[in-house]
Order: sequence, then C-alpha cells, then structure tokens
Amino acid sequence: MGIAVTKLVAFLITGSASMLAETVHSVADSGNEVLLLVGRRRSGRRETRQHPFGFGRERYFYGFIVAVMLFAVGGVYSVYDGIRKIIHPDHLTTPAVAFAVLGVAIVLEAFSLRTAVSRSNDVRGKLSWTAFIRRAKAPELPVVLLEDTAALTGLLFALIGVTLAVITGNGAWDGAGSLAIGALLCCVAAVLAVEMKSLLIGESASAEAERAIVAALENGPEVECVIHLRTVHIGPESLLVGAKIEVRRDLTAAGIAAAINSAERRVREAVPIADVIYLEPDLYRPALDDATDPAVRAARHLDERP
Repeated sequence: MGIAVTKLVAFLITGSASMLAETVHSVADSGNEVLLLVGRRRSGRRETRQHPFGFGRERYFYGFIVAVMLFAVGGVYSVYDGIRKIIHPDHLTTPAVAFAVLGVAIVLEAFSLRTAVSRSNDVRGKLSWTAFIRRAKAPELPVVLLEDTAALTGLLFALIGVTLAVITGNGAWDGAGSLAIGALLCCVAAVLAVEMKSLLIGESASAEAERAIVAALENGPEVECVIHLRTVHIGPESLLVGAKIEVRRDLTAAGIAAAINSAERRVREAVPIADVIYLEPDLYRPALDDATDPAVRAARHLDERP
C-alpha cells in the first residue's frame, strides 16, 4: 500500500499514464493479498452438515477472485488508460519524480519477488517454475509469484515508457507503457484463472503421491493389489482417497475390516494429507481392472493374474 500511495503521488505530480497504471496495479495487488488471507482463514473452518468435507477449497475460490480482480481492476483499466493517452497524449511534468519513484519501487518489488522465490523453493523441489505453478495445490505462492513477476516487469515497462516520452517529447510513449502493463496483467490474470478453475473443479494428487498411496495399500499381507484408485484435493493440505482393493480370499468379515483399517494407517503414514479414505474390498476380475489409471498401472505388478 505504501508503494501504491507513492506511485499515486508521483502520478499526481507528473501526470504519467504509466504511473497511474502502476498505482492501480499496486492497489489491486494489495487487495488481492487481503483476499488470499481471508480465503486462507475461512478455509480452516470445521466441517458442517452442509459441507461435510470442510471448506478447504475456499482458498481456491478466493484465488479465482484474485484473478478476476487482477484482470478487471489492473489489466483492463491500464489498457483503457494507455489507449486514451496514446490517442490524446499529455506532456509529462517533473519526470524526475517518476524516475525516482520507479527506482524505489523496482528495488522493493525485487525484494518481494526474492522472498516469494525463496519460499517457493522450499516446496517446489525439482519442478521447473512452470510446472510448479501448474501443479501447486496451495494457491497463495503461485499467485504471489506471478503478481510479483508482473509487478517488476510492469515497472520496467513504465520506466521504458517514461524514458521514451522524456527523450522524444511525445507523451504517447507513456501511454504505450501503460498499454503494455495492462496487456501483461491480463495475461497473468488469464493464467491464474485457468489454474484456479482447475483447482476449484478438483485436481487429483500428484503422481508421486498416488504411487505412494498404491505402494502403501499393497504393502500388506492382506491386500493383493489395487484395482481402482481415485484421489481429489478437497483443500491444499487435505486429500480424499477412494480405492477398490483386492483382498485375500480367505479373509473373514472381521479380517477384511481389520485389513482395511491397517491399509488406511499405512496410507496416512505414507501420505499424511490423506485425511479422508474410502476403501472398497473386492476380488480381482479383469472387468474391474482400471486400465486408464496411471497410478495403478505404474505401481501394480501386472503379471498374468488368475
């Protein structure tokens, strides 16, 4: 918010369209962080009769709202203002103020991005940045990463626009800087919207987690193999697991119940976020074989079964 106020003062002094676009961008970013905090807090509520699996996906909902806000408040307005200033360019006054504010903002945004990168490195493992943004189940880090990257890039666009406007004496370059910032924000918002929509609809666990689940289920004398497996995130740190498992044919009803309890314990030890587990005991039949399930296909030992 401090950066936003500083940019606003610079806009009022200089009349720079790029500075106004950056002001709107910083205000939108600050509001987005508040929305993410609200979503994170509300997602911790206990389950109710109407919402038996809790409110973990509320974080995804607020992440989607952030994408809409970034597009509508940041992107569309910056594009509009940039086009307006290109058609009706204004002369910049006191450009030194704009340069000073942009320099300070670039330093602060770079520090913020470094912090986001550092925190993301703690959880992304060997994933590339693109894969991390696409596969992350917690929305906050990808949102902050993309926002900070867009903020730093937008400041560079603003710096280029103001510099060209001062050198050429043509205020249209300042409007072009605002237009570039708006286009950038719209692209980032579109990426965020696609990822948040996917999480809202329901994403499965990672391939590594599903392999660990299958291995844990089959790592017991009472379970012969996993016939069918489905997982879905009901929150960033909460996973629903449903599986059809082949049990030994000589087990009694009490033995099957004990086998299921034991299998659930193994799964939770292997994948601690597996909060909700439903296991259906069955006997293997080729018609039940889930040939489309990569987790089962990769982890099960498929010799010719009787």
